[in-house]
Amino acid sequence: MPRGFEPCLLAVVRLSVGRNPGTGLTDGWLPRALARTGHLVRAAELVFTISDELQQSSELLELVKTAADAGDLYGAQALAESIPLRQLQDQALVTLVPAWARAGDRDGAVALAERIRYPHNWGIAWAMLAKAVADSGDADEALRFAARADDEVTSYAVDGTEQVLALLVEVAVVTGDHDRAAVLADRVEDMTRSRNPAGWSEPRALAAVLAREVSAGDLSRLDALLRTELWPSVGADATLCGWALGDAAGQDMGLEGDLDENDALPLSSRSPLSPRSPLSSRSPLDAYDLAWVVDAVDETADRDVALALADRVESLLGTGGSPEHDVLLRSVTLLLARHGQAERATVLAARLDADLRVGRQAEIAGELARHGDLEGAEEMARAITDDRARARALIQVVAELARRGDPGRAEALVPSITDRWAQDEALVAVVRELAGQGDPGRAEALARSIAHRATRARALAALVELSEPSHAFRLAAQVVALDGWGTVLPLLERIAPRAVATVVDQMTS
Repeated sequence: MPRGFEPCLLAVVRLSVGRNPGTGLTDGWLPRALARTGHLVRAAELVFTISDELQQSSELLELVKTAADAGDLYGAQALAESIPLRQLQDQALVTLVPAWARAGDRDGAVALAERIRYPHNWGIAWAMLAKAVADSGDADEALRFAARADDEVTSYAVDGTEQVLALLVEVAVVTGDHDRAAVLADRVEDMTRSRNPAGWSEPRALAAVLAREVSAGDLSRLDALLRTELWPSVGADATLCGWALGDAAGQDMGLEGDLDENDALPLSSRSPLSPRSPLSSRSPLDAYDLAWVVDAVDETADRDVALALADRVESLLGTGGSPEHDVLLRSVTLLLARHGQAERATVLAARLDADLRVGRQAEIAGELARHGDLEGAEEMARAITDDRARARALIQVVAELARRGDPGRAEALVPSITDRWAQDEALVAVVRELAGQGDPGRAEALARSIAHRATRARALAALVELSEPSHAFRLAAQVVALDGWGTVLPLLERIAPRAVATVVDQMTS
């Protein structure tokens, strides 16, 4: 390898693999990698060695999804029919219904939907089929399947009905029936309200509906939920920090008032195993739902809408501290940073405990960099007092400088990172961008200057996909020699698909 000859990559991989299968051989990444590289039968053989029926069925379900994503629908369906637990077999069939439709076999998809055994899976199967058909442009057929899904959940009340209706909202929007979408959204809200908001149900469907509406600039449903659920005792003639309660839904995006944070009810803390906590005793939303809305809207809405949402969320936060509070605070802080509101984001971050605050500052700096404010991001990163958080922020600034076509400035910033391991991490991003911009020689030289073996291996692995085949094989073999087969195997799925089977065969020999 050092002399420049192209090695037998599979031999190098085989030599690096031990004979201790461990726990990852029969579940997780390796069986799915086998399925992605055309070895579905071999993957299934591994999974069928699992003795626990539930675990085995769950892993087979994941293999079905992987095979379907890889385009092997016949293999995926055969595997689905072999799943021992019928509920998980049903879930596998539900997954395959839209996959067959997207592949052009609509009759096969319908036939598969008709074979699903349990009624609680019927609605979601037909809704997913409707969405797949709507995305293909056949509005009439999509509406027919959507009606079937609606009939199923209407005639047979089951958990998950809200999710089906939320998906049907998307179908209605895609097919241009916005009145129908509004009616379905109302049903999602009504159904979420009818359930115990402090129970075990997770009203993600309502969050999805809100995210779609807010992204389109319609905050009326969100305003109504916040106004009527959190402050039901306010008089009919009152205003709430400038919001006229009778006409808030009709206001445009220039709405300037904030909900008074002194009136915000505190978010109760809970353990990971406790029920979800609503924003109030009557609210169908909790902080996790609202944070999900913020994150979803941040990816799709324009700046005015995003900042209007931030105003509403910020008014709810108050000064309390709890897991729910911190989740929502993180989402709105990053939303503000992404839209250039660094000072507001920093003020919000200051409400956290000191040990959490520096980590949030690093995240804010990273978002500023990713959204173009490189000077502000670097200034904020350098001002962070915690060494690890400062290094983390500077790594993100270096990566963004390189991505935006200034690898020289990015490389020059690396020495300002005091920790050598963090310097190496920053160089990985520079290496990747140099290679992507057509300077593989400089990229490889920089990669070889990295001190830590594992990090150097990842930097060389970043060059594998961007190199000519013979050089890619030599680089991949060097990565294996540096840090073992695990670092490079995801890349070998593409440049040497047999490598995955080689690893499994060596581990089981």
